[in-house]
Amino acid sequence: MAKKNEIAKAESASLQPLENIENLIHVIRGKQVMLDRDIARLYGVETKRLNQQVQRNLERFPGDFMFQLNKEEFENWKSQFATSNSDESLRSQFATSTEEENWKSQFATSNSIKMGARKLPYAFTENGVAMLSGVLRSPQAININIQIMRAFNAMRHFIASNTQVFQRLEVMERNQLAMNASQAELSSHLAENDKKLEEVFRRLDEGETTPKEAIFFEGKFFEARLLLEQIIKTATKRVVIIDGYIDAETFDMLDVRAKGVTADIYSDGEHKSLRDMHNAGKGKQPVNTHKWSKSSHDRWVIIDDTLYHCGHSVKDLGKKLSAIMKMDWNPEVVLKEVR
Repeated sequence: MAKKNEIAKAESASLQPLENIENLIHVIRGKQVMLDRDIARLYGVETKRLNQQVQRNLERFPGDFMFQLNKEEFENWKSQFATSNSDESLRSQFATSTEEENWKSQFATSNSIKMGARKLPYAFTENGVAMLSGVLRSPQAININIQIMRAFNAMRHFIASNTQVFQRLEVMERNQLAMNASQAELSSHLAENDKKLEEVFRRLDEGETTPKEAIFFEGKFFEARLLLEQIIKTATKRVVIIDGYIDAETFDMLDVRAKGVTADIYSDGEHKSLRDMHNAGKGKQPVNTHKWSKSSHDRWVIIDDTLYHCGHSVKDLGKKLSAIMKMDWNPEVVLKEVR
């Protein structure tokens, strides 16, 4: 009867929630293990006594049952413990404040107990923990071993059940890293492109030659509009736009040209309503519209005798990745095709 009471008392005193034991299972050298000091605390014995018992029965603990952490592994584990210990939820693992203080004293900072000088801990695999029950025969040790075996089994079941999830997370992590690298590269390109645009605008403001080319990344609509207007302002005789997709903004853009400079639009229709509405506006300079004889897939802008090629409709330049480039061609070659 006394023996049964002792066992019942040990079971009641040592009972631990499964998730608390799972939190003490670490992956080191690709194996799920528990450290000697964690096991000793659960058994209710000193770490020194546990290891003494192991050393006396060393033949029962081959390399796949137990191994000693090296310094690098120990430092990595300490950093992980320091991070997790900052979470208040970890405190719920300790049954009493006395146990908590005893546990915390084992992992104090190097300034207080010089943890680096302590003996490197031993790690026990599931088989090693099972073997401990034959070394430490107390009722509490036996009861705790049962709970630890259940925890290891629960961890295996969780990993097996979520293998696909882990694989997807790994793929997502790789994709995120690739996206971050691409984003960094894109940011670099954007910064470089912004510098080029600033130089283009500076030269235009100073009356220098019009730009030879410019690239606009998605969302750079206002920069593209500003550059187009700056180019149009340089015209002294004529501005011609050849574009299958025009709207009121196309007409308004032409209003920045100098007085006396003609403006013509060639498109898939004469767009009389847009033209008449624009030309009737107060202060608006008249724009002529023409239906092309042959359609043009690309868009073109002619400034006097200079031909520009647009990678996007004039009204949408810069809304998506697009460019404008000066061509070393006589603009009459293109005009001849669309008139």
